[in-house]
Amino acid sequence: MDTFHATVLNLHQPLGNLEELLDTKEWEAREILYALDRIPDALAGNEDIARVHLALSGTLLETLSNPTFQSRVYGIIKCGDLLWKLRSPSIDILGTGYYHPVLPLIPPADREEHLARWFGIASHLFDRYQFNGFWPPEMGFSMEMIPLLKRLGFRYVLVDSERVEAATPMSWDELRYRPHLATYDGEDIVVVVRDRELSNSQESGMDAAWFIHEVGERTKHCDFPTLVTTCSDGDNGGWFRNTDWSSNYWGAFYLPLLERVREKTTGLSPIFIHDYLDRYGTYGEVVVHSGAWNTGEHDGTGFVQWTGSQAQKDALQMVSEVSESIHNQRWKQGQLGWPDAEVGRLLEEAMWHLLRAETSCNFYWGEQWVPRCYQELDEALGCLQAAQEKADG
Repeated sequence: MDTFHATVLNLHQPLGNLEELLDTKEWEAREILYALDRIPDALAGNEDIARVHLALSGTLLETLSNPTFQSRVYGIIKCGDLLWKLRSPSIDILGTGYYHPVLPLIPPADREEHLARWFGIASHLFDRYQFNGFWPPEMGFSMEMIPLLKRLGFRYVLVDSERVEAATPMSWDELRYRPHLATYDGEDIVVVVRDRELSNSQESGMDAAWFIHEVGERTKHCDFPTLVTTCSDGDNGGWFRNTDWSSNYWGAFYLPLLERVREKTTGLSPIFIHDYLDRYGTYGEVVVHSGAWNTGEHDGTGFVQWTGSQAQKDALQMVSEVSESIHNQRWKQGQLGWPDAEVGRLLEEAMWHLLRAETSCNFYWGEQWVPRCYQELDEALGCLQAAQEKADG
Protein backbone atom coordinates (compact mmCIF):
# COMPACT_ATOMS: atom_id res chain seq x y z
CA MET A 1 0.00 0.00 0.00
CA ASP A 2 1.02 3.62 -0.46
CA THR A 3 3.02 5.28 2.30
CA PHE A 4 2.99 9.06 2.67
CA HIS A 5 5.20 11.32 4.75
CA ALA A 6 4.09 14.66 6.22
CA THR A 7 6.90 16.91 7.45
CA VAL A 8 6.00 19.56 10.04
CA LEU A 9 8.41 22.21 11.35
CA ASN A 10 7.66 24.62 14.19
CA LEU A 11 9.35 28.03 13.94
CA HIS A 12 9.23 30.38 16.91
CA GLN A 13 11.35 33.08 18.48
CA PRO A 14 10.15 35.04 21.55
CA LEU A 15 9.45 38.72 20.99
CA GLY A 16 12.74 40.66 21.02
CA ASN A 17 14.89 37.54 21.24
CA LEU A 18 16.55 37.89 17.85
CA GLU A 19 17.28 41.56 18.53
CA GLU A 20 18.81 40.66 21.90
CA LEU A 21 20.92 37.90 20.34
CA LEU A 22 22.18 40.30 17.67
CA ASP A 23 23.45 42.50 20.52
CA THR A 24 24.92 39.75 22.69
CA LYS A 25 25.45 36.58 20.60
CA GLU A 26 25.50 37.70 17.00
CA TRP A 27 26.56 34.37 15.52
CA GLU A 28 23.67 32.56 17.21
CA ALA A 29 21.24 35.10 15.76
CA ARG A 30 22.81 34.63 12.33
CA GLU A 31 22.47 30.84 12.64
CA ILE A 32 18.75 31.19 13.37
CA LEU A 33 18.20 33.62 10.51
CA TYR A 34 20.15 31.41 8.11
CA ALA A 35 18.10 28.39 9.26
CA LEU A 36 14.87 30.23 8.45
CA ASP A 37 16.11 31.53 5.11
CA ARG A 38 17.41 28.09 4.16
CA ILE A 39 13.97 26.46 4.14
CA PRO A 40 12.49 27.83 0.91
CA ASP A 41 15.91 27.79 -0.75
CA ALA A 42 16.23 24.06 -0.03
CA LEU A 43 12.86 23.39 -1.63
CA ALA A 44 13.45 25.52 -4.72
CA GLY A 45 13.45 23.40 -7.86
CA ASN A 46 11.61 20.56 -6.12
CA GLU A 47 8.18 22.12 -6.01
CA ASP A 48 6.67 19.10 -7.79
CA ILE A 49 7.46 16.66 -4.98
CA ALA A 50 8.62 18.58 -1.87
CA ARG A 51 5.94 19.04 0.80
CA VAL A 52 6.66 20.80 4.10
CA HIS A 53 4.26 22.22 6.70
CA LEU A 54 5.47 25.28 8.63
CA ALA A 55 4.01 26.75 11.82
CA LEU A 56 5.36 30.27 12.36
CA SER A 57 4.45 32.02 15.59
CA GLY A 58 2.96 35.49 15.46
CA THR A 59 6.01 36.93 17.20
CA LEU A 60 8.33 35.53 14.55
CA LEU A 61 6.12 36.89 11.78
CA GLU A 62 5.97 40.24 13.58
CA THR A 63 9.76 40.36 13.80
CA LEU A 64 10.41 39.35 10.20
CA SER A 65 7.91 41.89 8.88
CA ASN A 66 9.15 44.77 11.05
CA PRO A 67 10.90 47.37 8.81
CA THR A 68 13.41 48.30 11.53
CA PHE A 69 14.41 44.67 12.02
CA GLN A 70 14.53 44.11 8.27
CA SER A 71 16.97 47.00 7.91
CA ARG A 72 19.09 45.76 10.78
CA VAL A 73 19.59 42.26 9.33
CA TYR A 74 19.94 43.37 5.71
CA GLY A 75 23.16 41.75 4.58
CA ILE A 76 22.42 38.64 6.65
CA ILE A 77 19.07 37.77 5.08
CA LYS A 78 16.39 39.69 3.21
CA CYS A 79 13.29 39.25 5.39
CA GLY A 80 10.91 40.51 2.75
CA ASP A 81 12.22 37.99 0.23
CA LEU A 82 11.98 35.22 2.82
CA LEU A 83 8.34 35.99 3.60
CA TRP A 84 7.54 36.03 -0.09
CA LYS A 85 9.35 32.71 -0.73
CA LEU A 86 7.33 31.09 2.07
CA ARG A 87 4.40 31.22 -0.36
CA SER A 88 6.12 28.38 -2.24
CA PRO A 89 3.80 25.61 -3.51
CA SER A 90 6.04 23.23 -1.53
CA ILE A 91 5.04 24.89 1.76
CA ASP A 92 1.76 24.80 3.66
CA ILE A 93 1.39 27.29 6.50
CA LEU A 94 -0.26 26.01 9.67
CA GLY A 95 -2.22 28.13 12.12
CA THR A 96 -0.89 28.57 15.64
CA GLY A 97 -0.94 30.92 18.63
CA TYR A 98 0.42 34.44 18.32
CA TYR A 99 2.78 34.40 21.32
CA HIS A 100 3.28 30.62 21.29
CA PRO A 101 1.47 29.87 24.57
CA VAL A 102 0.77 26.40 25.95
CA LEU A 103 -2.92 26.83 25.21
CA PRO A 104 -4.41 24.44 27.82
CA LEU A 105 -2.55 26.36 30.56
CA ILE A 106 -4.04 29.77 29.81
CA PRO A 107 -7.63 31.02 30.27
CA PRO A 108 -9.99 29.90 27.47
CA ALA A 109 -10.84 33.49 26.54
CA ASP A 110 -7.18 34.20 25.85
CA ARG A 111 -6.83 31.22 23.52
CA GLU A 112 -9.12 32.84 21.00
CA GLU A 113 -7.24 36.13 21.35
CA HIS A 114 -3.96 34.42 20.44
CA LEU A 115 -5.47 32.63 17.45
CA ALA A 116 -7.40 35.63 16.14
CA ARG A 117 -4.32 37.85 16.31
CA TRP A 118 -2.22 35.20 14.56
CA PHE A 119 -4.85 35.13 11.80
CA GLY A 120 -4.55 38.89 11.51
CA ILE A 121 -0.83 38.96 10.75
CA ALA A 122 -0.67 35.67 8.80
CA SER A 123 -3.54 36.51 6.47
CA HIS A 124 -1.87 39.85 5.73
CA LEU A 125 1.59 38.42 5.05
CA PHE A 126 0.49 35.35 3.09
CA ASP A 127 -2.63 36.78 1.43
CA ARG A 128 -4.69 33.86 2.71
CA TYR A 129 -7.77 33.72 4.87
CA GLN A 130 -8.01 30.01 5.44
CA PHE A 131 -5.47 27.63 6.97
CA ASN A 132 -6.22 23.91 6.94
CA GLY A 133 -4.20 22.72 9.89
CA PHE A 134 -3.53 23.88 13.42
CA TRP A 135 -0.26 23.52 15.27
CA PRO A 136 -0.77 23.76 19.05
CA PRO A 137 2.37 25.43 20.44
CA GLU A 138 4.50 22.81 22.22
CA MET A 139 1.81 20.38 20.96
CA GLY A 140 -0.05 21.42 24.11
CA PHE A 141 -3.56 20.16 23.48
CA SER A 142 -6.74 19.40 25.37
CA MET A 143 -10.06 18.23 23.93
CA GLU A 144 -11.88 21.34 25.13
CA MET A 145 -10.02 23.29 22.42
CA ILE A 146 -11.92 21.49 19.65
CA PRO A 147 -14.99 23.77 19.42
CA LEU A 148 -12.76 26.85 19.16
CA LEU A 149 -10.63 25.30 16.42
CA LYS A 150 -13.72 24.29 14.46
CA ARG A 151 -15.26 27.74 14.83
CA LEU A 152 -12.11 29.30 13.40
CA GLY A 153 -12.23 27.01 10.37
CA PHE A 154 -9.42 24.55 11.04
CA ARG A 155 -9.81 21.15 9.42
CA TYR A 156 -7.29 19.25 11.51
CA VAL A 157 -5.03 19.53 14.55
CA LEU A 158 -1.67 17.86 15.20
CA VAL A 159 -1.25 15.85 18.40
CA ASP A 160 1.48 13.69 19.88
CA SER A 161 1.28 9.90 19.57
CA GLU A 162 1.67 9.43 23.34
CA ARG A 163 -1.53 11.41 23.96
CA VAL A 164 -3.87 9.45 21.69
CA GLU A 165 -6.13 6.58 22.76
CA ALA A 166 -8.43 4.65 20.43
CA ALA A 167 -12.18 4.95 20.99
CA THR A 168 -12.87 2.82 17.92
CA PRO A 169 -11.10 -0.57 18.01
CA MET A 170 -7.93 -0.32 15.93
CA SER A 171 -4.38 -1.66 15.77
CA TRP A 172 -1.25 0.19 16.87
CA ASP A 173 -0.46 0.87 13.22
CA GLU A 174 -3.91 2.28 12.53
CA LEU A 175 -3.82 4.47 15.61
CA ARG A 176 -0.51 6.06 14.69
CA TYR A 177 -0.59 6.15 10.90
CA ARG A 178 -4.15 7.15 10.04
CA PRO A 179 -5.99 10.41 10.79
CA HIS A 180 -8.96 10.13 13.14
CA LEU A 181 -11.82 12.15 14.52
CA ALA A 182 -11.98 13.50 18.09
CA THR A 183 -15.20 14.92 19.51
CA TYR A 184 -15.87 17.35 22.34
CA ASP A 185 -19.14 19.02 23.27
CA GLY A 186 -20.80 18.01 20.02
CA GLU A 187 -17.95 19.27 17.77
CA ASP A 188 -15.41 17.06 16.04
CA ILE A 189 -12.10 17.70 14.35
CA VAL A 190 -9.59 15.60 12.45
CA VAL A 191 -6.65 14.50 14.60
CA VAL A 192 -3.31 13.89 12.87
CA VAL A 193 -0.89 11.86 14.95
CA ARG A 194 2.79 12.75 15.24
CA ASP A 195 5.12 9.75 15.41
CA ARG A 196 7.16 10.64 18.48
CA GLU A 197 10.17 8.40 17.86
CA LEU A 198 10.63 9.39 14.22
CA SER A 199 10.13 13.02 15.19
CA ASN A 200 12.94 12.72 17.73
CA SER A 201 15.18 11.57 14.89
CA GLN A 202 14.03 14.45 12.69
CA GLU A 203 15.01 16.83 15.48
CA SER A 204 18.42 15.37 16.25
CA GLY A 205 19.72 13.94 12.99
CA MET A 206 19.18 11.08 10.54
CA ASP A 207 19.91 10.07 6.97
CA ALA A 208 17.51 9.23 4.19
CA ALA A 209 18.39 5.51 3.98
CA TRP A 210 17.79 4.95 7.69
CA PHE A 211 14.52 6.87 7.59
CA ILE A 212 13.21 4.94 4.58
CA HIS A 213 14.08 1.63 6.23
CA GLU A 214 12.55 2.65 9.58
CA VAL A 215 9.31 3.82 7.99
CA GLY A 216 9.15 0.58 6.02
CA GLU A 217 9.55 -1.49 9.18
CA ARG A 218 6.93 0.49 11.06
CA THR A 219 4.34 0.30 8.30
CA LYS A 220 5.01 -3.15 6.82
CA HIS A 221 1.85 -4.65 8.30
CA CYS A 222 -0.41 -1.78 7.19
CA ASP A 223 -3.11 -2.71 4.67
CA PHE A 224 -4.16 0.92 4.19
CA PRO A 225 -2.52 4.09 2.81
CA THR A 226 -0.34 5.24 5.71
CA LEU A 227 0.33 8.80 6.83
CA VAL A 228 3.63 9.04 8.71
CA THR A 229 3.86 12.46 10.36
CA THR A 230 7.07 13.86 11.82
CA CYS A 231 7.07 17.13 13.75
CA SER A 232 9.92 19.05 15.36
CA ASP A 233 11.35 22.52 15.73
CA GLY A 234 12.91 23.76 12.52
CA ASP A 235 15.19 26.53 13.78
CA ASN A 236 16.66 25.10 16.99
CA GLY A 237 19.61 22.77 17.47
CA GLY A 238 22.75 22.24 15.45
CA TRP A 239 21.06 19.87 12.99
CA PHE A 240 18.91 22.71 11.65
CA ARG A 241 21.23 25.65 12.35
CA ASN A 242 24.37 24.13 10.88
CA THR A 243 25.47 26.32 7.96
CA ASP A 244 27.27 23.41 6.27
CA TRP A 245 24.76 21.96 3.80
CA SER A 246 26.37 18.53 3.97
CA SER A 247 25.76 18.35 7.72
CA ASN A 248 22.33 19.90 8.24
CA TYR A 249 18.76 18.64 7.94
CA TRP A 250 18.22 19.86 4.39
CA GLY A 251 21.51 18.85 2.80
CA ALA A 252 22.12 15.62 4.70
CA PHE A 253 18.55 14.34 4.86
CA TYR A 254 15.70 16.07 3.06
CA LEU A 255 17.28 16.69 -0.35
CA PRO A 256 18.75 13.16 -0.54
CA LEU A 257 15.28 11.87 0.43
CA LEU A 258 13.75 13.83 -2.45
CA GLU A 259 16.33 12.35 -4.81
CA ARG A 260 15.23 8.86 -3.78
CA VAL A 261 11.58 9.87 -4.15
CA ARG A 262 12.25 11.12 -7.67
CA GLU A 263 14.01 7.85 -8.48
CA LYS A 264 11.00 5.95 -7.03
CA THR A 265 13.22 3.93 -4.69
CA THR A 266 11.77 5.02 -1.35
CA GLY A 267 8.36 3.38 -1.13
CA LEU A 268 7.02 6.66 0.26
CA SER A 269 5.92 10.07 -1.00
CA PRO A 270 5.91 13.50 0.65
CA ILE A 271 2.39 14.86 0.98
CA PHE A 272 0.40 17.74 2.40
CA ILE A 273 -1.92 16.54 5.14
CA HIS A 274 -4.95 18.16 3.53
CA ASP A 275 -4.21 16.29 0.29
CA TYR A 276 -4.11 13.00 2.16
CA LEU A 277 -7.44 13.82 3.81
CA ASP A 278 -8.97 14.68 0.44
CA ARG A 279 -7.91 11.30 -0.95
CA TYR A 280 -8.33 8.93 1.96
CA GLY A 281 -10.32 10.65 4.71
CA THR A 282 -10.20 9.55 8.34
CA TYR A 283 -10.57 6.30 10.24
CA GLY A 284 -12.38 5.83 13.55
CA GLU A 285 -12.54 7.99 16.65
CA VAL A 286 -9.96 8.70 19.32
CA VAL A 287 -9.63 10.41 22.67
CA VAL A 288 -6.71 12.80 23.06
CA HIS A 289 -5.46 13.13 26.62
CA SER A 290 -4.28 16.55 27.73
CA GLY A 291 -0.55 17.06 27.48
CA ALA A 292 2.30 18.32 25.31
CA TRP A 293 5.07 16.86 23.22
CA ASN A 294 8.27 15.57 24.79
CA THR A 295 10.90 18.11 25.76
CA GLY A 296 14.52 17.57 26.70
CA GLU A 297 13.63 16.64 30.28
CA HIS A 298 9.95 15.62 30.31
CA ASP A 299 7.59 13.53 28.21
CA GLY A 300 4.87 16.18 28.14
CA THR A 301 2.51 14.53 30.61
CA GLY A 302 0.96 17.04 32.98
CA PHE A 303 2.79 19.93 31.28
CA VAL A 304 5.53 19.50 33.92
CA GLN A 305 8.06 21.44 31.84
CA TRP A 306 5.91 24.56 32.29
CA THR A 307 4.28 23.87 35.67
CA GLY A 308 6.89 21.92 37.63
CA SER A 309 7.83 24.58 40.18
CA GLN A 310 5.78 26.66 42.57
CA ALA A 311 7.07 29.82 40.89
CA GLN A 312 5.69 28.62 37.55
CA LYS A 313 2.35 27.73 39.14
CA ASP A 314 2.13 31.09 40.91
CA ALA A 315 2.83 32.97 37.69
CA LEU A 316 0.14 31.03 35.83
CA GLN A 317 -2.33 31.79 38.62
CA MET A 318 -1.46 35.48 38.32
CA VAL A 319 -2.02 35.25 34.56
CA SER A 320 -5.49 33.89 35.19
CA GLU A 321 -6.37 36.67 37.64
CA VAL A 322 -5.13 39.47 35.41
CA SER A 323 -6.91 37.94 32.43
CA GLU A 324 -10.23 37.90 34.29
CA SER A 325 -9.84 41.55 35.26
CA ILE A 326 -9.07 42.66 31.71
CA HIS A 327 -11.88 40.66 30.14
CA ASN A 328 -14.37 41.94 32.71
CA GLN A 329 -13.44 45.54 31.97
CA ARG A 330 -13.59 44.95 28.21
CA TRP A 331 -17.03 43.37 28.59
CA LYS A 332 -18.24 46.30 30.63
CA GLN A 333 -17.00 48.82 28.06
CA GLY A 334 -18.52 46.77 25.27
CA GLN A 335 -21.93 46.87 26.93
CA LEU A 336 -21.62 50.66 27.09
CA GLY A 337 -20.77 50.81 23.39
CA TRP A 338 -17.10 51.75 23.90
CA PRO A 339 -17.85 55.42 24.65
CA ASP A 340 -14.20 56.46 25.17
CA ALA A 341 -11.59 55.65 22.51
CA GLU A 342 -8.69 56.14 24.94
CA VAL A 343 -10.16 53.59 27.35
CA GLY A 344 -10.42 51.17 24.45
CA ARG A 345 -6.81 51.77 23.47
CA LEU A 346 -5.58 51.19 27.01
CA LEU A 347 -7.54 47.96 27.35
CA GLU A 348 -6.20 46.74 24.01
CA GLU A 349 -2.66 47.51 25.16
CA ALA A 350 -3.35 45.66 28.42
CA MET A 351 -4.47 42.64 26.41
CA TRP A 352 -1.31 42.62 24.32
CA HIS A 353 0.84 42.66 27.47
CA LEU A 354 -1.24 39.82 28.95
CA LEU A 355 -0.80 37.70 25.82
CA ARG A 356 2.95 38.32 25.83
CA ALA A 357 3.06 37.21 29.47
CA GLU A 358 1.57 33.86 28.40
CA THR A 359 4.32 32.87 25.95
CA SER A 360 5.52 29.33 26.61
CA CYS A 361 9.15 30.46 26.83
CA ASN A 362 8.38 32.40 30.03
CA PHE A 363 7.70 29.04 31.70
CA TYR A 364 9.78 26.58 29.66
CA TRP A 365 13.11 27.50 31.22
CA GLY A 366 12.10 26.60 34.76
CA GLU A 367 12.11 29.80 36.82
CA GLN A 368 14.70 31.61 34.68
CA TRP A 369 12.21 33.50 32.50
CA VAL A 370 9.28 33.72 34.93
CA PRO A 371 10.22 37.36 35.78
CA ARG A 372 9.48 38.22 32.15
CA CYS A 373 5.93 37.01 32.69
CA TYR A 374 5.52 39.24 35.75
CA GLN A 375 7.01 42.20 33.90
CA GLU A 376 4.36 41.93 31.20
CA LEU A 377 1.61 41.42 33.79
CA ASP A 378 2.73 44.58 35.60
CA GLU A 379 2.47 46.48 32.32
CA ALA A 380 -0.97 45.00 31.71
CA LEU A 381 -2.16 46.01 35.18
CA GLY A 382 -0.82 49.52 34.68
CA CYS A 383 -2.82 49.89 31.47
CA LEU A 384 -5.88 48.39 33.12
CA GLN A 385 -5.70 50.80 36.04
CA ALA A 386 -5.28 53.77 33.71
CA ALA A 387 -8.30 52.59 31.69
CA GLN A 388 -10.43 52.24 34.82
CA GLU A 389 -9.44 55.71 36.05
CA LYS A 390 -10.20 57.22 32.65
CA ALA A 391 -13.56 55.45 32.52
CA ASP A 392 -14.49 56.56 36.05
CA GLY A 393 -13.31 60.13 35.62
